[in-house]
Amino acid sequence: MITTFTRRAAVTALVATGVLAGSVGGALAEDKITLRMAASASETDQRSVALAEVFGPAVAEFADYEPHYNSTLFAQGTELEAISRGNAEMSIASAQELAQFFPEFSIFATGYVHQDAAHQVAVFNDPLMEPFKQKAEEELGVKLLSVMYLGRRHVNLRQSKDELTVTTPADLAGVNLRMPGTDAWQYLGKALGASPTPMAFAEVYTALSTGAVDGQDNPLPTVVDMKFYEVTKQIALTSHLVDLNYIAFSKEVWDKMTPEQQAIVQKAADDAAEAGRQKQLQLEGELVAFLEEQGLAVYEPDLAAFREHVQAQYVGSEFAASWPDGVLEQINALGAK
Repeated sequence: MITTFTRRAAVTALVATGVLAGSVGGALAEDKITLRMAASASETDQRSVALAEVFGPAVAEFADYEPHYNSTLFAQGTELEAISRGNAEMSIASAQELAQFFPEFSIFATGYVHQDAAHQVAVFNDPLMEPFKQKAEEELGVKLLSVMYLGRRHVNLRQSKDELTVTTPADLAGVNLRMPGTDAWQYLGKALGASPTPMAFAEVYTALSTGAVDGQDNPLPTVVDMKFYEVTKQIALTSHLVDLNYIAFSKEVWDKMTPEQQAIVQKAADDAAEAGRQKQLQLEGELVAFLEEQGLAVYEPDLAAFREHVQAQYVGSEFAASWPDGVLEQINALGAK
C-alpha cells in the first residue's frame, strides 16, 4: 500500500525541482492548474462527456482540464496510484479499485447493496461515508469529490437465448465471464455463479468476438457505447450491481487551491455527476428497444434467486469481515427512506 509519507515525500521533491510547478503550484501563481484526468472509459462514455462538457468549462478560469481516455495515460487500475504519485490529478475511480487499498470499500461493490441512483447519492453524502473519504485522503492522497452513476450492470453473453437461458445463478455455471481484475470484481463474478476471467476493459470487444470469453457484465449504455452488441446475442437483466464511480481528485492539488477555487471544483464535480446521472438514466430507459433491434434477446431472470444467492456468498466472507460494524444497516436504512 502506498503510504501518506511516501506520497508526500515524492510530491514535495517534485515540487522542489519544479516538475509539478504547472499543476500543483499553479493555484498560487498566474499559471493555470493542469488537471490531467486518466480514465479507462471512451470519449463518448457519458461519464467522460459529463466531465468534458460540465466540469471542464466550470473550472476553466483557473484550470486546464486535460482528459485522457481509453487508458492511454495509465493502465486501468493504476490511475489512483498515479494520482498518489503526482503523475495525474484526476480519475474516474471504482469502489473495487479503492478496495485494493482499503478493503472496507468493497461494501460499495457488493451485489444488490445499492438500490438505485438516488440511493447512491444519499449514501455518498451521508456521514457514514466520512471515514471512508478521510482514509482515502490521508493514506492515498485522493479526495473523492462526487459519485457518478454508471448504471445497473447486467450479464451480456455470446450464446443465444436458445443455447443458454439465464434464469438463476446455476445457469451461469461454467460461463467464462469477463470481470475486471481486482479481487472484489472477481468475487462478484463467482457470487453470480459464473467463472470470472480478469481482463482489461480495452480488450473485451476482441475477446468476445474471438470467443476468448463467453460474456461480460456492464450497464446497457456501456454495451452500446463499446458496441458489445455486435459480438453478443443476449442480455440477462440481472441488475446485480447498481454501479458507481467516484470523481477522484488529488488531495495535494486540492490543498494548494484557494477556498474559492475549491468551492468551484466541488460544484463542478457535483454538477457533472448529476448531468451524467440523468443521461445514464435516460439511456437505460431507451436502450432495450435499440438492443432488441440489433437482434439481441433482452429479458429479466429470477431476480429474487440472484439476489438471495449473491448476498449469501458475502456472508462470512473476507470482504464482509472488513466492513465497519453497522455500516450495511445504515446503507439499508437510507434505501428505505
